[in-house]
Amino acid sequence: MPIKSSELILNPDGSIYHLNLRPENLAKDVIFVGDQDRVEQISEHFDTIEFRTQKREFKTHTGTFKGNRISVISTGIGPDNIDIVLNELDALVNIDFETRLPKQNHTSLNIVRVGTSGSLHSDLAVDSFLLSQYGIGMDNMLRSYELHDICEEEMEDAFIQHTQWDSRKGRPYIIGNSPSLEARLSGTQMNYGITATASGFYGAQGRVLRLALQDSSLNHKIDTFTFDSYRITNLEMETAAIYGLSKLLGHQAVSLNAIIANRADGTFSTDPYKAVRALIKYTLEKLTE
Repeated sequence: MPIKSSELILNPDGSIYHLNLRPENLAKDVIFVGDQDRVEQISEHFDTIEFRTQKREFKTHTGTFKGNRISVISTGIGPDNIDIVLNELDALVNIDFETRLPKQNHTSLNIVRVGTSGSLHSDLAVDSFLLSQYGIGMDNMLRSYELHDICEEEMEDAFIQHTQWDSRKGRPYIIGNSPSLEARLSGTQMNYGITATASGFYGAQGRVLRLALQDSSLNHKIDTFTFDSYRITNLEMETAAIYGLSKLLGHQAVSLNAIIANRADGTFSTDPYKAVRALIKYTLEKLTE
């Protein structure tokens, strides 16, 4: 049965509703950035740019770097935006917009998040790079989907017990990255760990302005959590949602972060833009090796 127009929403020009993209506008290798201004910071390295569009915070440039076709998309902030972006990207490659039916042959995208983050440990210095092996989602967005088959439930149970997690906030989910894409993007300068994905920037990440926190010691509990050889290295707002939706939809995903702040020792990069530029160059080179 064709997907209803209220579910798969298309613009009058045939593009997908939020991203303003048609299937031919999207490359198989996709770089996610949060900030729309960072799209140009990546596409300026392209040999050619064949397509540009923007609708709201969702900006896309598609072009080539060393002969490889790449799309760069700004997602904005937070797991709710990731829900929009990943579902619409999947629709572009795996649903026939004419018949509104899923395609018989599945297409898997390679999705690399290039972002910034703050580390939780003093040994993870500012200006360093981090590759997220797992994402811990503390946002509940992904609980709208059936996750049982893709979650690391033993690790989730350990995290819930360690943090004495309040069940009223919903059950955290933990999902791994794409091992094949991790291998493609690994390098000697890369650090590795678990990334915690928060639902907000202030209270959800333990920041206090004028409101009291539900659990004022949660950040310390997160800092001290370990499972096997893994520890939580950083906090941000997208990685776990990217990993979860990518696995559910059959795509490959890895999240890379330039560490621009160290919350353990209170330091901040003296030139965060330099760290981001270095990570961009690293990512582009790795994707085209």
